[in-house]
Amino acid sequence: MLQIYHKDKNIATFNKDNEYILEYKNFDIKNSISLSLPNDRKFYINRKNIPFFDTFLPEGYLFEIFKNFLIKEYGYIDDFLLFKLLAPNMEGRITYKDNMIKKEETSDISLEEIINNDTKDTFNLLLKTFLTKNAVSGVQPKSMAILKESVVFKRYIVKTWGDEFKYLAENEYLTMKTISFANIPIPTLYLSKNKNFLIVERFDDASQGFEEVISLMGKLKDEKYSGSYEKIAKEIYKYTNDPVADMQLFYKMVIMHFLLKNGDAHLKNFGLLYNDDFSHIRLSPSYDVVTTTAYIFKDKPALTLNGKKIWHGKDTLISFGVKHCYLKESIANKLYNECIYALKKGIIMLNDYIKDNPHFTTIGKRMIDSWKTSLDQKSYKELPLELIKSWQKN
Repeated sequence: MLQIYHKDKNIATFNKDNEYILEYKNFDIKNSISLSLPNDRKFYINRKNIPFFDTFLPEGYLFEIFKNFLIKEYGYIDDFLLFKLLAPNMEGRITYKDNMIKKEETSDISLEEIINNDTKDTFNLLLKTFLTKNAVSGVQPKSMAILKESVVFKRYIVKTWGDEFKYLAENEYLTMKTISFANIPIPTLYLSKNKNFLIVERFDDASQGFEEVISLMGKLKDEKYSGSYEKIAKEIYKYTNDPVADMQLFYKMVIMHFLLKNGDAHLKNFGLLYNDDFSHIRLSPSYDVVTTTAYIFKDKPALTLNGKKIWHGKDTLISFGVKHCYLKESIANKLYNECIYALKKGIIMLNDYIKDNPHFTTIGKRMIDSWKTSLDQKSYKELPLELIKSWQKN
């Protein structure tokens, strides 16, 4: 059984029998675990995992590591056992304790060391050192790391890549930088010396919580591709304290996902930040944005917009802003043009980057080609066949 704490106060327990059971010990709303788990009822009981806790479970690369470890240690694996292993080492607004799980000590690995020594051995060291802190989702190879920066320790996610998605760290770094050109907040990012690591500073901490849209919708990670951008807009509008600013920001995020051809903008790629007493709730910075068509040539958007998973052009995106983000058409057009300007600036940046980093030429040119299709502002079911054929030749 996991004991759950807020500011050193034991507020709840989480256990699994035949069902997953969260039991609150009191009814003080300020001691709520998250937006989707308000402390105004005693029990939350689910046949499957509770969505908020499910958002912390590793997927893909990390899941396979934990699967091998847990089956060897316990003979089986399930969501509760995995969460129970990770939770005591999770740091944030809410903390967890289990007498059977050892809490890891902080290491003395520095940010500078990781930036300058981005080898496979270094990544394996991070995995070994911070294994039970890896309550992070996503399928690519990554690891949580608490790194020393000057005289303080900060939490980071260190991402790398394999042969299937070559130079993914650079792809994400350049795509995220282009997102920022549209005045969309992004986390602090570092690209390592040899371009093998993307190092991303966490933006949630002990003073503020973070919750993904997927758990606000009551869905589990297996359902992350089931939904629409219209429904995400509805959830954000429901919770935010500043709907005017956040709906404009979300609208720009959606536009940039389409312009940059990110086919993995699913329900776990949008979230809300909230302060300790829930008095201020806002849209989080943009995160995990990649030009997926550089690898999956016929990729499509992760979620529907206007009932379809296609690369929508200007007219549909403007209509989305007016109907679902509650924008005046003049504002929707202004923000769309701001995103187009960011895209053009990103193309210039990417061309310059390729000149200085010729190893990135193939992936970089695919990214530029993908982005340029957005400049004609038309809709595409998928990228033009001629473009795909030219990539296949190379």
